[in-house]
Amino acid sequence: MPSLDAQIDVLYTLSLDQFTDARTTLAKTLTGADAKRVRALKKPTLVPWAVNQLYWHARPKYDALVATGAKVRDAQVAALEGRRSDVRAASDAHRHALADAVKEAVRLAQAAGSQPSAEAVMRTLEAVSLATSHDEAPGHLTRPLQPSGFEALGGVNVKAPSPAATAAKAAAAKKESKREEAARKKAEAAEKKREAEIKRAEAVVARARARMEQAQAALRAKKAGGAG
Repeated sequence: MPSLDAQIDVLYTLSLDQFTDARTTLAKTLTGADAKRVRALKKPTLVPWAVNQLYWHARPKYDALVATGAKVRDAQVAALEGRRSDVRAASDAHRHALADAVKEAVRLAQAAGSQPSAEAVMRTLEAVSLATSHDEAPGHLTRPLQPSGFEALGGVNVKAPSPAATAAKAAAAKKESKREEAARKKAEAAEKKREAEIKRAEAVVARARARMEQAQAALRAKKAGGAG
């Protein structure tokens, strides 16, 4: 006869409309603490039920997602601790595995006559794959989950910068500040030079205009004298 744990596993492989009756039937075959344990089992809502179906009926896709989630955690932790890691590659692999898992979970649910939200399934699968611990056993989820964005950061020992690194950073900042100051002064000098050139050009134009006006006045005077 299968163990009680195995019989409980079977409950979570069933369709949603079969769960309650199957739980009641199983509990009636038991006594004492075992019967109480089975009666206390919660019926999953639609989204976690769909994720459970992925676990029970498409384990390779579920395991691939969890494996890529672990690599994302490892890469993020390594980066925060100052070690080399390729967070982008790990994240890309996880994203592809997540898309495959969501597609398969929704397909399994639809084949059983249910229509879970693909977006909600994705959020729960993302949370499951990135979390370092779980309140519910894999395949036994009863409620949807939300990824917090910090699952991979638990227990991270962030590497403190060394005195040499701190000094180098300060020196670089000081050098950058000097560069910015030199650029500012150069720009100011260029602006002053441009203004001086404009003033000289305006003076040349003013002198030329004055000479023109004098020549025109002399011409008018000459014409007036000839007419007299």
